Amino acid sequence: MLKSRLITAFILIPLVIAALFWLPPSGFAIATLVVCMLAAWEWGQLAGFTSRLQRIWLAVLCGLLLALMLFTLPPYQYAVQLPQFSGSLWTALGWWIVALLLVLSYPGSASFWRQSRALRLLFGVLTIVPFFFGMVALRQYHYTADHFAGAWWLLYVMVLVWGADSGAYMFGRLFGKHKLAPKVSPGKTWEGFFGGLVTAALIAWLFGLWAPLSVAPATLLISSIIATLASVLGDLTESMFKREAGIKDSGHLIPGHGGILDRIDSLTAAVPVFACLLLLVFRTL
Repeated sequence: MLKSRLITAFILIPLVIAALFWLPPSGFAIATLVVCMLAAWEWGQLAGFTSRLQRIWLAVLCGLLLALMLFTLPPYQYAVQLPQFSGSLWTALGWWIVALLLVLSYPGSASFWRQSRALRLLFGVLTIVPFFFGMVALRQYHYTADHFAGAWWLLYVMVLVWGADSGAYMFGRLFGKHKLAPKVSPGKTWEGFFGGLVTAALIAWLFGLWAPLSVAPATLLISSIIATLASVLGDLTESMFKREAGIKDSGHLIPGHGGILDRIDSLTAAVPVFACLLLLVFRTL
C-alpha cells in the first residue's frame, strides 16, 4: 500500500505542477472540469446512486453544466467580477458554514438529509461547482501582467492544505489524545488539528518570504488560516457523507489513495474560500 501511494504521488505531483504552470487558462479550465466530472461520478455514490449508468450521467451532466457556465464568460481578465465567479465563491462561504453546522450536529443532522437524494445531490453541487470556479479564478489571477501569478497562488493553496494535513497527521500520531470529531472521523485529534494550523502558519510565512505572492502579510496569514480551517471542514464533511453511505473510500481511481474526492476533499473547501477572501473580501485584484 505504501509503495503504491509513493509511486502514485511521484507521478501525480509533477503532473499537477506542470498543469499549473504550463497549461494556458483555457487548458487548465478543461483539465479542472475533467477532475470535477470524476468527482461528480464519485459523489453519485455518496448521494445514493449505485447504478454505474446513473453515475455516468451525473458526471456528464456536471461537465455540461460547468462547460455551459464557462462558455458564457467573456475574456478571463474580467472573470472574477462576473456572477458565475463571484456568485459561486460567495455561495461557497455560505455552504461551508452550513456544512460546519451539519458536522457539529452529526449524527442528528443526518436525519433530515439521509433519505433525500435531492439534498445530497445539492450538497455535491455546492461542493464541486464553487471548487471549479475557485480553481479557475485563482489561475487567472493577474494573468495579463504575469502568466504565472495565478499558478503560484494555486500551488501555494495546495502546499498549504497538504502541508497542514501532513502536520496534523504527524502531531496527531505523536501527541494525539483528545478526539476532534469522534462521531465523524475518529482518527482526528485536537492535537493534530492545532499542529496542522501551526504548520499552515509556517508555510504562509515561508511562502511570503520566498514566493512571488504580491499581497500584504496580514492578508495572506488571515486568508491562509481560514482556508486551512475550511480544509479540515472539507475533510470532515466528506467523511460524514462516506460514513452515511457506508463506504471507506469515495472511489478507486488513484492507486493507493482511494478516489478523486479522497484527494481533493480538503481543497474543495479551501480553494473557493481562499479565492473568495483573496479576490472578493480583501479585493487583491
